[in-house]
Amino acid sequence: MNLKAIGLSAVFALSAGAVSAAECIAPANPGGGWDFTCRQIGKILYDIGQVDSPVQVVNMAGAGGGLAFSHVVNERSDDPDLIVAASSATTTRLAQNAFGGMTADMVRFVGAIGADPGVIVVAADSEYQTLSDLLDAIAAAPGTLTFAGGSAAGGFDHLKPLMLTKAAGIDDVRAIKYIGVDGGADAITQTVGGFTQAMTGDMSEIVGFLKSGEVRALAVLTEERVPGFEDIPTAVEQGYDVVAVNWRGLYVPKNISDEQFQAWADKLAAVAASDDWKAAMEANGLAPFTKVGGDFQSWIDGVVAQTEELSREIGVIK
Repeated sequence: MNLKAIGLSAVFALSAGAVSAAECIAPANPGGGWDFTCRQIGKILYDIGQVDSPVQVVNMAGAGGGLAFSHVVNERSDDPDLIVAASSATTTRLAQNAFGGMTADMVRFVGAIGADPGVIVVAADSEYQTLSDLLDAIAAAPGTLTFAGGSAAGGFDHLKPLMLTKAAGIDDVRAIKYIGVDGGADAITQTVGGFTQAMTGDMSEIVGFLKSGEVRALAVLTEERVPGFEDIPTAVEQGYDVVAVNWRGLYVPKNISDEQFQAWADKLAAVAASDDWKAAMEANGLAPFTKVGGDFQSWIDGVVAQTEELSREIGVIK
């Protein structure tokens, strides 16, 4: 469907029951993570009877999600039948003012129901056996250890070790060295080759390297250990209160009612509880991560504030 067709769908009121004509905007071309979110959640919403007709998916690529965000804010701000795919990249870009002055509070974040967990890994033969070993070494000589990650400087992979070093009491985040390369596999190659001391990325990026024995995971950045990877401890249980996951979820227009917002939260929770979604997560390397409604919005507010603070400290924003 092209962008001109977006406004042609009929608008129906969203009740606590079924939605008559739900639409999900994927702020990217087909095939990516946001497209997956819309198509999988949309399909399951219909299959489990949360909506009474198939969810219409509209791809609206542009400006790293900014085009879709602007469209929702300026043209669909009270549409109760609209959901939009989002992830950690959405809030990171909003926190760093990448959407031309638009802010996270111009929409409502309704929920996340899966995540690619953040991880910190070292080469299999690294001297650092635990997360504390690594962070203690950084504290002793902040400029001597380097992380590699698959995002540019200031991106989500860069922010993960900064959150950890902050939690470890290391305040000078500018002293934490980071090299951004082209994806997680390249970041692991840098670390395995000894060019960097650790890699910061997502679980989906390291699974093959874990199985081959090339790397050792020091921490997973989730609240609980990840099913299937129970031998990897969380940062939280090691004493560092950091949860950093590439969550998959949705936002909705700002000016829908509280009842309509809660109805979407309830529908998303029903998807999260379904066997269909559990199968989709397993097939796509996602871990359970369910936060919906007001709890999720509050969590997002905290994430955005933290991202803004860290981004200022490293000079990404002023």
